[in-house]
Amino acid sequence: MASKAASSCRLVFCLLISAAVLRPGLGWYTVNSAYGDTIVMPCRLSVPQNLMFGKWKYEKPDGSPVFIAFRSSTKKSVQYDDVPEYKDRLNLSENYTLSISNAKISDEKRFVCMLVTEDNVFEAPTVVKVFKQPSKPEIVSKAPFLETEQLKKLGECISKDSYPDGNITWYRNGKVLQPLEGAVVIIFKKQMDPVTQLYIMTSSLEYKTTKADIQMPFTCSVTYYGPSGQKTVYSEQAVFDIYYPTEQVTIQVLPSKNAIKEGDNITLKCLGNGNPPPEEFLFYLPGQPEGIRSSNTYTLADVRRNATGDYKCSLIDKKSMIASTAITVHYLDLSLNPSGEVTKQIGDALPVSCTISASKNATVVWMKDNIRLRSSPSFSSLHYQDAGNYVCETALQEVEGLKKRESLTLIVEGKPQIKMTKKTDPSGLSKTIICHVEGFPKPAIQWTITGSGSVINQTEESPYINGRYYSKIIISPEENVTLTCTAENQLERTVNSLNVSAISIPEHDEADEISDENKEKVNDQAKLIVGIVVGLLLAALVAGVVYWLYMKKSKTASKHVNKDLGNLEENKKLEENNHKTEA
Repeated sequence: MASKAASSCRLVFCLLISAAVLRPGLGWYTVNSAYGDTIVMPCRLSVPQNLMFGKWKYEKPDGSPVFIAFRSSTKKSVQYDDVPEYKDRLNLSENYTLSISNAKISDEKRFVCMLVTEDNVFEAPTVVKVFKQPSKPEIVSKAPFLETEQLKKLGECISKDSYPDGNITWYRNGKVLQPLEGAVVIIFKKQMDPVTQLYIMTSSLEYKTTKADIQMPFTCSVTYYGPSGQKTVYSEQAVFDIYYPTEQVTIQVLPSKNAIKEGDNITLKCLGNGNPPPEEFLFYLPGQPEGIRSSNTYTLADVRRNATGDYKCSLIDKKSMIASTAITVHYLDLSLNPSGEVTKQIGDALPVSCTISASKNATVVWMKDNIRLRSSPSFSSLHYQDAGNYVCETALQEVEGLKKRESLTLIVEGKPQIKMTKKTDPSGLSKTIICHVEGFPKPAIQWTITGSGSVINQTEESPYINGRYYSKIIISPEENVTLTCTAENQLERTVNSLNVSAISIPEHDEADEISDENKEKVNDQAKLIVGIVVGLLLAALVAGVVYWLYMKKSKTASKHVNKDLGNLEENKKLEENNHKTEA
C-alpha cells in the first residue's frame, strides 16, 4: 500500500509539473479590478467526478510557478502557501473561486486554476489587470502674473497616484492648447513610485500672453484608463493677472471742471490704461514748461482766476504720451456804489449802480427790505418812502455756491413840515383839529392852546409811516381860540397855528390831507373811470359808423325802387294810349 501511495503522489507531482503539456487549458481570461478592491477570479472549469483537489498558482516573469492555495475535494480543507505578499489576503471558495483582497499593482499577474484527478490535470488561466484612478489634477507653481508678448511659465499641472499612467491636456477658455513654437511650450513628465508602483504625472506650460488673455480661464485635465474604460478628470480654473504696458494717458479734474470757482481746491488725476497702472506722472501747469513729478494726483489749493488754462500730464519715462484738459476758474465780482449806510435829504438825487464782472453771464436781483424789486432803483428826487435796506445780489447759475451780495442802507432825512386842518362834528358840539407832520427823524408833536375851552379827550396819534403821521385833538371852544402845533426833530423846530371859532359860530371846515396810500387809491379809481369813459366813447363811435353805413345803403336802395316804380307808370300810360288808338 505504501508503495502504491508513493507511486500515486509521484504521479500527481508529475502531472502538476507537466500539466500544460499533458492537457491544454482554456483560453486567456482577464479580470479587471480597481486598486484596493477585492479581485475575484472564478476557476472557469467544470469539476470532474474523480477530483482529488484544486490548486491555484501564479507565474513569475521567468515562467516558473508559485503555488498559493490548495483545497482538497475529500477533506474540504483549505491550505494557503507561505507567500508573504498574499498573507491574509486570499480566500478559496468551495467552487474553487479565488479572491484576493486589497488589490495592488503587484497583483497584475497570470493566475492559473488547476483541478487534479488521478490521471489528469485541468487548467484555466486568468490574467489580472489593476487600475488606479489618479487624483484630481491641480495647477501648481502658478505665475503671479504674465506679461504680454513674453513667453513665460504659466504653471504646472500635476496628477498623482495613477495606474496605468495617463495623459495631461491644457485648455484656454475651454479650448485645447497645442504646442506652438515661441508661443505654447508643453513639457510632460511621469514618475513611478517604486513602493506603490503608482505614477505621478506632471505637465508644465510656457505661454506667450496677449491682452486677449485678460480674465481668460486656464484649466488642465488628465485622461486615464479604468476598469470600465477611458475617463477624464478636470482641474479647477485658474485666471492670471496679465501685465501690459500703458498705451494711453487720461487726465481728470475733481470736482467737475464746469463748477470750479475761486477759492476751490482742484485735484488733477492722471490715469494710464496699463496693468499695473503707472504710479507716478509728470504734471504740467499753465505757463510752466517743466513738469512736476507726483503720484497720480496733484492738488492746487485756493485757486484764483489766473489759474485758468490748459493742464497736462504724461508718463515719466515716455513724455510723448500726454493728456491735457482746459480748466476755467469761474469768478464773480460785485461793486455797489454807494454802499453801506447813506443819509440823504428829501428831494435830493441819488444815482445807484451795481456793477458785475463775471466769467459767465450772471443774474442780478434787487431786494428792498427783503422784497424783490422789479428793476434796479434810481432816485432823481428822494422821498421818505425810498428809505430802506437795499440789497444787490448776483449769482452764476451753472456754478453752485458762487454768489455775491452788497447792501445799501438809505436814510432820507427832512425838516418837519406841518399842515393843520379842522372839522366840525355834525352834532355841532365839538371840533376836531388835526396837525399833519412830515419829517425824519420822527418829529415830536406838542400842542398848545390860547383862550378858554376844554379838551374833550387826550391827543390821538396815527402810526408813523414813510415819514408822515398826524396828531388829533377834539375840542369844544366857548370862544375863539388859537391852537399851536409844534413839531421838532434833530434838524429843526417848526411851529404852526390855527384859529378856531367858538362852537356857537359856524365856520368853513378844511379838508383833511390825503395820505399817500389813499392818493394811490384815488389815482387808481381815476384811471378806472377814465378807462370806462374812453371805452364808452369808442363804443359810441363804432355804433355811429355802423349806423352811417346802414343809412347810406338804405338811400341807395330807395333810389333804385323809385326808378323801378317810374318805369312801371310809363309802361301803363303807353298801354292806355295803344288801347285808345285801336278803338
